Amino acid sequence: MATDPVCGMYVNEGESKLTAERSGKKYYFCSTNCKIQFEKPEKEMNTLKTSLLVSWPLTILIAILTYLVHAGYSNYIMLFLATIVQFYSGWRFYAGLIDAVKNKSANMDTLIAIGTTTAWLYSAAITIFPTAFAFQSVYFDTSSIIVSLILTGTYMERLAEERASNAISSLINIQPKTTRLIKGDKIIETPIEEVKKGDLLLVRPGDKIPTDSVVIEGTSSVDESMITGESIPVTKNKGDSVVGGTINLTGSLKIQAVKVGEDTALSQIIKIVQEAASSKVPIQRLADKIASYFVPVVVGIGILSAILWFLFGGVGASIAVLIFVSVLIIACPCALGIATPAALLVSSGRAAKKGILVKSGESLQKASRVDSVILDKTGTLTKGKPEVTSVVSTSSYDEDEILGFASVAEINSEHVLGRSIIESAKKKNIKVDFPKNFTYKQGMGIIAVDKKNRSITVGNRDLFDNIPSDVEKKIEDLEKQGNTVLITGLDGKVIGLVSVADVLKEDSKKAVEEFQNAGIDVWMVTGDNERVAEGVAGMVGIKNVIARAKPEDKMKKIEELQKSGRVVAMIGDGVNDAPALTKADLGIAIGAGTEVAIQAGGMILIKNSILDAVTALKLGKKTMTKIRQNLFWAFAYNIVLIPVAAGALIPIFTTSIYNILPILAALAMALSSVTVVSNSLLLNRF
Repeated sequence: MATDPVCGMYVNEGESKLTAERSGKKYYFCSTNCKIQFEKPEKEMNTLKTSLLVSWPLTILIAILTYLVHAGYSNYIMLFLATIVQFYSGWRFYAGLIDAVKNKSANMDTLIAIGTTTAWLYSAAITIFPTAFAFQSVYFDTSSIIVSLILTGTYMERLAEERASNAISSLINIQPKTTRLIKGDKIIETPIEEVKKGDLLLVRPGDKIPTDSVVIEGTSSVDESMITGESIPVTKNKGDSVVGGTINLTGSLKIQAVKVGEDTALSQIIKIVQEAASSKVPIQRLADKIASYFVPVVVGIGILSAILWFLFGGVGASIAVLIFVSVLIIACPCALGIATPAALLVSSGRAAKKGILVKSGESLQKASRVDSVILDKTGTLTKGKPEVTSVVSTSSYDEDEILGFASVAEINSEHVLGRSIIESAKKKNIKVDFPKNFTYKQGMGIIAVDKKNRSITVGNRDLFDNIPSDVEKKIEDLEKQGNTVLITGLDGKVIGLVSVADVLKEDSKKAVEEFQNAGIDVWMVTGDNERVAEGVAGMVGIKNVIARAKPEDKMKKIEELQKSGRVVAMIGDGVNDAPALTKADLGIAIGAGTEVAIQAGGMILIKNSILDAVTALKLGKKTMTKIRQNLFWAFAYNIVLIPVAAGALIPIFTTSIYNILPILAALAMALSSVTVVSNSLLLNRF
């Protein structure tokens, strides 16, 4: 059995003719509505909007005529208005019913179509032939309210899906549109689509790398955070690989295209997001599953009751018909249309007050079952921005003097490590003068001359001819703690060390403890190296660590956990996290992260604290409890009254019981709806 990628219903592959192909994969649909939503979501959305704009104003008018106006002509006006709601706004339910019959299944469309049609048809008959019936109550308000509520719930779901699909658009926008193609001694501006494997390309400072390539000439620092998640730029030399979409920071590079088009790493990420997004199972499947059993049972009870009372109970044909109609009207649970949206609306509002944006009901459903969490490092556990963590003096100069010398050298630098040194100096109110001149040594550091003609050197070991053994030992100790060490020299001698690292967020350790206390298995999977990864994991108490992880490695870990029966939440903030955020059962994006990660995640933590992810999972559990309670109450009153509608009280009250059955039906629907809404509002206490 295949699964409908839109609604999650099971579809018989052998019998269904509703299919579509995307990226070489065949999809099966339970209804035409789902197929249109998959292929033309904008068209389906516009149709929904129009249906709602028609149904709600007419439904409100019908309600006014039913409960406030009692003129003799009211029924005729309501018949006209309800017919438009039933067969124009509600036409999608009939289409779904037809498709369900073809697929030999029953879904929510089946329940809604049969229930509302019965109410409308019986009411229309009473209106047109009033003398043919013993009872004059009509149910136009019932049919119209059900249609309008269900359409509203569907519209809310489509809005969430529309926002989620923007992840793919954001990914595509990362790709550069043009590049500089080298043809002999000419440089030609060329659309990226025309680049072929083997072409030579020029990438200047500030440009995006156009496609997956290898460096032929030049040296530069490249920001690869969108792929690796590592915040510190990587030095690229001749022979090194560069990835399309990453940003060239400092020097010019001549590169040769290795992969183009759909073969590039970014294109593969886009493909992964598309495939993972289309495999989602929405929360509405729960209601569909209930309906698949409930509908045939109710219809069967209605038919059987009518036949038995007609044949053996001595009631006339009109009463037998009324018995069948009463069963279907009472059994059609109006509250089912708001059971899920009401809880989600309250829960989402409460989450927003806590700094959590919930993008779909499915996210809360998955949050309630999460037992494994995978955390990215950079920007998730850490701040994602390198900061000076310590300054160590190896000479007579104090720490502030060493930071001041380093700042003179770095004040003109655009390098992320240099900026962190300048920021640290500002915080300490250290006055920094511009150097007389400076030389940038690619991949090594900076040599500057200050106003007193002193030579200041800041960089790595390659900039220094001789580093004392005791200083080397201090450098190694700092590196083991996850720091990048910038050696500072004055006139050729090492005077101190400036340590820079991507520091932990204040509440990361507490969040990990909260996850673990809740029995959730915690993993850290990062693109950073083993030394940095182990250092950060040790500080927050994570034992499960995977370093140097590419986007596909994060995907593999998620799949591995899912195959073992785990429900996985992925928390991240980078482009490299987008496939994992989408593939995980629940994607939680950090609000300060990239637009792609935010679009791919099912939840967004506005305050950038993963402690809020703990709150989100707890809220998910509470919300699903409320939804299950709502679904129970949506049916409870109706199920209790089904035996009454089927004639259980006729032996006691005779057929006159049907004088009050319309009131009981309306009361059941009102009580179930009020109960559902009131129960949902209790989530505000969370």
